[in-house]
Amino acid sequence: MKKLGNILFKYRSYTPLPFVFLMILFMNPTPVSLIVGFLILLTGESIRVWSVSYAGSETRTTSGVGGSNLVTQGPYAIIRNPLYWGNIMMYGGIGIMSNAIFPFLLVIAVIYFTFQYYLIIFNEEDYLRLTYKENFDAYCNTVHRFFPFPKTLPETIKSHLEFDIKEGFKSEKRSIQAATIITIIVLLKYIFF
Repeated sequence: MKKLGNILFKYRSYTPLPFVFLMILFMNPTPVSLIVGFLILLTGESIRVWSVSYAGSETRTTSGVGGSNLVTQGPYAIIRNPLYWGNIMMYGGIGIMSNAIFPFLLVIAVIYFTFQYYLIIFNEEDYLRLTYKENFDAYCNTVHRFFPFPKTLPETIKSHLEFDIKEGFKSEKRSIQAATIITIIVLLKYIFF
């Protein structure tokens, strides 16, 4: 499973492509699906921008699991994996916007990406546990892996990193571009077809 997690980590930018292809092929947007889906997409991207405004652009690496800091503030004080939570919301929002084979394609995509991130997270947590030892264990005891349930973080594990929204948007440039292109495609389908 660890090997599969490493492969999925390396190629995680490309695993949505089969779903995007199917979505484009079978989309049937409605006014309600466009509005609801876009709001969910926007929420997911906002979570990602907030997250990388603390974690920085090293979250974009595909060369291997790693990290120069144990980030425990901002969204990381609420949930240990806000970037993946944001991704799933974005994928869900796009699926709802497109209304493609609804709800079956959306359900399959959410199950697949939850499984993918589950495997990736175990590899990331192995690295963090080896690198940050007791601090990571204390963090895990305070903040849940995938479901938001905020508790007060012990002062000893607070990361004290600078919030840099400019860096957050810079790091998210590719995600924002991809979401914009897909949104335009769905809107064009709705308007002209």
